[in-house]
Amino acid sequence: MPNSIRTTSNTQTTTNGTPATFKAGDSVLCPSVGNGTYQLFNDKEYGCLGFTTNGKTYHYRNDGKVSRDDAAPSLFHDTKANRQAIATLYSGNQTNQRTVIDITEADDNEVIVMSSFELSDIACDMESAAVVISDIGKLLALIHYKKIEPDVAISMARLTHDATVAWDDLLQRQVKSIKETLAMTSYGKEGSQ
Repeated sequence: MPNSIRTTSNTQTTTNGTPATFKAGDSVLCPSVGNGTYQLFNDKEYGCLGFTTNGKTYHYRNDGKVSRDDAAPSLFHDTKANRQAIATLYSGNQTNQRTVIDITEADDNEVIVMSSFELSDIACDMESAAVVISDIGKLLALIHYKKIEPDVAISMARLTHDATVAWDDLLQRQVKSIKETLAMTSYGKEGSQ
């Protein structure tokens, strides 16, 4: 079954599986120093990368380790995923860890993470719009088979028009929101070329 629940994140590798490297100018996270974001610079005196905070300078190799003998790097690129993973690991409160329900396929190379509230909101809007469309179909059938009086049909058509305008507006706003999110992905970049 391709669907699984994942609650871990690989924070130190790039998309091609190679270890992360760092250079001067990178914004990094260093949980052993603090919960801030730090800017790396070339420290020519020591021949390595460094950042300064609270009057103290910390030094690192370009692989994010303090020394080549370190088991793991101390630096992480400042990304949303890394901030979340570090917050989860260092918060001391594992109840804050998010459960990610992954319904992607093995060949999906880009995903969007959204809250279940947002997804529920979209589903409710779609379901409600489907009910309105079904009601309109029933009304049109009644008019077609002359089951309602002409003056009632005119009133119902007016109400139906107002409902369709309102639902069109709501659904267009949902589509705009989804397209704004997709614009940040390769799908959005392909469509703009």
